[in-house]
Amino acid sequence: MNIDNYVSGEYKKQYEYSSFSPTTINRAWEIADGEVQTLLSEADRALGELNAYSQLIPDVDFFIAMHITKEATQSSRIEGTRTNMEEALLDEQEIEPEKKDDWQEVQNYIGAIHQAIEQLESLPLSNRLLRDTHCMLMQGVRGKDKMPGEFRRSQNWIGVSLKQAVFVPPHQDEVPDLMSDLEAFLHNDMVHVPHLIKIAIAHYQFETIHPFNDGNGRLGRLMIALYFASNGLLTKPTLYLSDFFERNKTQYIDHLMAVRDGNHIKAWLIFFLYGVRETAQSSIQVFKDVLKLKERLDSEILPHFSTRRQKNAQTLMKKLYKQPMVNIKTVSELLNIPANTASILVNDFVKYGVLEEMTGRPRSRVFMFKEYIMIFSRQGA
Repeated sequence: MNIDNYVSGEYKKQYEYSSFSPTTINRAWEIADGEVQTLLSEADRALGELNAYSQLIPDVDFFIAMHITKEATQSSRIEGTRTNMEEALLDEQEIEPEKKDDWQEVQNYIGAIHQAIEQLESLPLSNRLLRDTHCMLMQGVRGKDKMPGEFRRSQNWIGVSLKQAVFVPPHQDEVPDLMSDLEAFLHNDMVHVPHLIKIAIAHYQFETIHPFNDGNGRLGRLMIALYFASNGLLTKPTLYLSDFFERNKTQYIDHLMAVRDGNHIKAWLIFFLYGVRETAQSSIQVFKDVLKLKERLDSEILPHFSTRRQKNAQTLMKKLYKQPMVNIKTVSELLNIPANTASILVNDFVKYGVLEEMTGRPRSRVFMFKEYIMIFSRQGA
């Protein structure tokens, strides 16, 4: 099907409301548009550069943990949580009581990413894996009583009420077949669709089906990263689009609605591909900035420590790239050293500007590797 002839679906009259029934997507797609093709080529090239760069980085998994934390924070922020990246890196006991629900949603997202990527080693990207991931996302948070891990069996909607809804997804009876069609499309090797086009279409379709009672936005965005991983587009999970979507939230929502209401799938594909290109380029810059920071600290800060203390200083420095928020107790445990030795080491890291105390308390102090965190916190990074 040529995207110029694409018809997104139709609204079906239900009792006192109309639900949107999307066209199935497991079919051949013809993308002849020059603008889409050009942007696809640029996005593919940026993705390839990111993939190559991530393979050159020593201890890249340390930095990936930060990418995942940022993705969890930004994807949850789209849904209304207000946990920032610094808070997401804290232990639960450091979180103020009124912020714990939001913090837990972010932690669930981080856990769901790790669980899903691990499952991909033995499971394909499938409805089963999506249901398992959804179950993890919803554990102990808002929506925990809304059938976590199961496709919905009732009508849902986006808006204040069903009658006043901005959008009403397909009737619950259509969900199993639509999700089977989506799964078949993801794995249909007979349909020669470029990967980035395929996942752009699949993400739109998932958000339109809205197959779960809650958590669809977070899972739909996570599905993009899982597709990259399962199809080998990235050897390491280093690209996540939630930050781009969050910064362009109005456009993101408008483009999805424009496909449903006006068949404007070309505009959605352009928006999605632009997001991939921009995010890949930003992720490459993050790696460059991290390496520049690491080289400076290794050459200017670590030499200050005596030979006797050099090993602990180097070990702590390495650990901070994965866990950039610490207290004396965690440093003591990470390095297997007495608390007073850990305290002296942390104080030296503060003196040399590596760590910064963030609580202002005389006790139970928390220290952050601020310069490193800010590399990931920058808008567009």
